[in-house]
Amino acid sequence: MKALIVYCHPFPDSYNAAVRDRVIKGITEAGGEVKVRDLYAAGFSPVLTREEWQSHVDPDENFDKIAEDGALIKWCDTIVFVYPTWWYAMPAMLKGWLDRVMVAGLAFHMPEAGRANIRPGLTHIKRITVFTTCGATRWLSALIGWPGRKILLRGVRVLCHPRCKTTYVAIYDMNHATPLRLRAHLDRVETVARRMTGSGGRT
Repeated sequence: MKALIVYCHPFPDSYNAAVRDRVIKGITEAGGEVKVRDLYAAGFSPVLTREEWQSHVDPDENFDKIAEDGALIKWCDTIVFVYPTWWYAMPAMLKGWLDRVMVAGLAFHMPEAGRANIRPGLTHIKRITVFTTCGATRWLSALIGWPGRKILLRGVRVLCHPRCKTTYVAIYDMNHATPLRLRAHLDRVETVARRMTGSGGRT
């Protein structure tokens, strides 16, 4: 298993950082390989420029602009997203990463003669996992419709291997979480991460 962890949080000592560390621990101790893309620490710019937009569907022009991220995506067979849920979705930094990195020639292939739709480009990706923290309760998140979850586990997944497995692990109502509940969730995160290296289905 080769897991790319796309981590997105501005504060280095956040609870999300603890989640990331437990994910790394679970995967590596189970024999998997991990690479981390820390978007804030790397100073990643989430803004899709006019020039990038103009060449967004041209594989000959757009890959050089995202070469580092593109190489990481080509290396892995699993993508793990670790981020806080803000306004029921991922932070703008992570959404911008999707906007800029999931380009034609990498994430998908443009329609050709006789093909009406785009073709998946991430067919080597066999698992997508989300670990997120939510200020809202579970019922309110469900009422809104989990837009962040749908973008990653439906929108991105459709570009992956046909049998790509998905896992979603969230802790809700963070403002009222007790220290005991927070510790228990980290234990759950590590357990899920460890199991990801196996051949099990959805977690």
